[in-house]
Amino acid sequence: MIQTFAFYLFATFVIASGALTVMSRNPVHSVLWLILAFFNAAGLMLILGAEFIAMLLIIVYVGAVAVLFLFVVMMLDIDFAAFRAGVARYWPFGLVLAVVLLAEIGFAVLARQSGGIDIAARAAPTVAGKPNIEALGEFMFTRYLYVFEAAGLVLLVAMIGAIVLTHRRRGGGKGQNIDRQVRRRPQDAVRNMNPASGAGIEL
Repeated sequence: MIQTFAFYLFATFVIASGALTVMSRNPVHSVLWLILAFFNAAGLMLILGAEFIAMLLIIVYVGAVAVLFLFVVMMLDIDFAAFRAGVARYWPFGLVLAVVLLAEIGFAVLARQSGGIDIAARAAPTVAGKPNIEALGEFMFTRYLYVFEAAGLVLLVAMIGAIVLTHRRRGGGKGQNIDRQVRRRPQDAVRNMNPASGAGIEL
């Protein structure tokens, strides 16, 4: 009884916060509703016994991705009038895409209910009494060790590429010379001027 009530509670909050994420006029409010959706989705994963996915939703998506979205949206100077005008122009395409996605979800549900796919046979074998995190770690670092290391190498290459693109030399840019800043004396940085009345200051 408690699990059923918790499921419907979390599911209702996930659907409501997802709808408010899309319909909110303020991008900051949209990100906050998205964070609420992630938290409630993590609650659903805990009910299903997938505590590892629940922790990923909290640590990775809420702690990193959504917070990054929030800071980027808050730092950007967005023209909301032009933004809404651009969104209104693509409403027909968005509606068509939504109908296509809903049709795909419906076909997937019908295909699952019609049978023909043995989902239990495709599932990974589980050991009674062993937590999901322990079983997942055992599979990740034994059977899928090379795939896990390859994913780490891909992320490392992506990080190095982002650093190289950020720190590349651009024409016309002014770099920071820390040694010159440290050696500068106060008398070299400030000049006392006594200009005549109406003459102004020569730079």
